[in-house]
Amino acid sequence: MSSKMKFVEEELKRLKDEGLYVNIRVIESPQGPWVQIEGRRVLNLCSNNYLGLCNDPRLCAKAKEYIDKYGVGPGAVRTIAGTMSIHVELEKKLAAFKGAEAAIVVQSGFCANLSAIPPLVGKDDLIFSDELNHASIIDGCRLSRAEIIRYAHCDVKDLEAKLKEYAGRNCRKLIVTDGVFSMDGDIAPLPEIVDLADKYGVMVMVDDAHGEGVLGRGGRGIVDHFGLADRVDVEVGTLSKAFGVVGGFVAGSASLVEYLRQKARPNLFSSALTVPDVAANIAAVDILEESDNLVKKLWENGNYLKQSLKERGFDIGRSQTPITPIMVGDANKAKEFSLKLFDEGIFIQSIAYPTVPLGKARLRAMVSAAHSKEDLDFAVDKFAKVGKALGII
Repeated sequence: MSSKMKFVEEELKRLKDEGLYVNIRVIESPQGPWVQIEGRRVLNLCSNNYLGLCNDPRLCAKAKEYIDKYGVGPGAVRTIAGTMSIHVELEKKLAAFKGAEAAIVVQSGFCANLSAIPPLVGKDDLIFSDELNHASIIDGCRLSRAEIIRYAHCDVKDLEAKLKEYAGRNCRKLIVTDGVFSMDGDIAPLPEIVDLADKYGVMVMVDDAHGEGVLGRGGRGIVDHFGLADRVDVEVGTLSKAFGVVGGFVAGSASLVEYLRQKARPNLFSSALTVPDVAANIAAVDILEESDNLVKKLWENGNYLKQSLKERGFDIGRSQTPITPIMVGDANKAKEFSLKLFDEGIFIQSIAYPTVPLGKARLRAMVSAAHSKEDLDFAVDKFAKVGKALGII
């Protein structure tokens, strides 16, 4: 490597020395409660496959059906020649599922935040952003060039203090928050946020990536969970977690979606979602419309795992959802915990800075509706065995 690129090797060494280097495991099987890695069958507690739909035969069949009918790729961006009838079909189904007037589908949940934020606010405008918002929200805020005012995590008193401080600024203002915070599993106080937005005349956007398929009636998300229909201006969602596929969307009023079709850069400058992805997403929405059994099973598994870990003496943080953090603190110890669990047949990754604050390293257990009670008992026994050996419990 040339001397001008030496910083790359230096940074890689630093990450490894500080326990912050991510070892990427390669999965050799379909996603499921158990997966094959390095030729071994291991219990999967890492994926966002909340409802076990990643390898559901109904999604696979729909993808094959639509490939035979429509081919594979869209061939262009949505605004030129890439909008197919199946994209419109998916958008209508998502809007109906969310109880919104309309929805626009983009390539990922990350792209959905980049699609929503910059068209709504720009230079000289204000964004009020929860300090623990996801990186895609942070990047969307930065791209907008608006002034970013961070408020303390889920602290509506601090949010109101900042809204008061800037009340005299004559500009567009946007409050943006995650619905479910992915590292801690806690839920945004959305009713109070919406009340403040109404009081101060500010737009509200919620990124419900970890709430879709999890919260609300049949997994309709945080807005439905709190009964806030028509009070949240912008709902962002992902199709890569509970829906089991890939993609993202923005839902809201018909005029908002029409506006984003004209303004959202991922819609204007990147090719549309592929045919098999669209097809599988349509099947996933249909499954959630038909029954809430998978959502109920997810919560049953999440509650069982949390209670079992707590009984063994683990600190599971403040989670209010099936996301289960197992707090460790030190990044190197969290990494060692993960590696030793892998040796015991458990696939769970350590999470450290910058994904979480320094000194707050953890493992994050992600249960699925596809896990059995026996799977979770196996996991808890292994957690206890390794946790005791490392002095974590």
